[in-house]
Amino acid sequence: QNYFQNRGLNQDTLDNWRLGYAPTDWQHLEQAFPQDIEGLKLVGLIRESDQGRQFNLLRDRVIFPIRDAKGRVVGFGGRALNDEIKPKYINSPDSEIFHKNQLLYGLYEGRKAKAEQWLMVEGYMDVIALVRAGFEGAVAPLGTAITEDQLRLMWRVSPEPVIALDGDAAGLRAAMRLIDLALPLTGPGQALRFALLPPGQDPDDLIRAGGPAAMRAVIEAAQPLVDLLWRRETEGRVF
Repeated sequence: QNYFQNRGLNQDTLDNWRLGYAPTDWQHLEQAFPQDIEGLKLVGLIRESDQGRQFNLLRDRVIFPIRDAKGRVVGFGGRALNDEIKPKYINSPDSEIFHKNQLLYGLYEGRKAKAEQWLMVEGYMDVIALVRAGFEGAVAPLGTAITEDQLRLMWRVSPEPVIALDGDAAGLRAAMRLIDLALPLTGPGQALRFALLPPGQDPDDLIRAGGPAAMRAVIEAAQPLVDLLWRRETEGRVF
């Protein structure tokens, strides 16, 4: 509760996104769902150590349920409460019902809200912060680099979604990679725009500091893929 309150999330937001917590106990799922242990193993939430002991994958973490296109929970993301704990995020592994390269966090919610403008950002909390600020078409990949399938998902809901990247070296590298990924896939009615966030700020930080108007300005300054491609080939840079 303290973590969520410190991030500015109210109870309505917790309820809408079904946010929660995984206890510290190593066998809490077996205790809560004794009739479903084999199923929990199949989806990777119960694992087995090298010594043959069973343990729960997600422990002492804030939990983000991940929904498919029909709104069914098919996986979970877990964030450590302490930034010193690595990895900071753990996702359910791929399974028969969960294919992280083919889903986007927030896509179901955005479609349900009939969002008109679509924006891809880096993380779960970024999506939630943007939706709370009125940007209902915010989505994020599930802990991996953006894939071809995820780009195609974006084009199904918008002819020209905006990709918002961190304004640092990693963000620039991601822009380069995405340009090369998207070029062979684009066709009539399919384009991308790229926006760079201020260095050291994610959408949550930006909205807290400058309100929705600050994020809107970043989106309005987004540049078409073709412009970045031209700049990269003629000047050796994209921004």
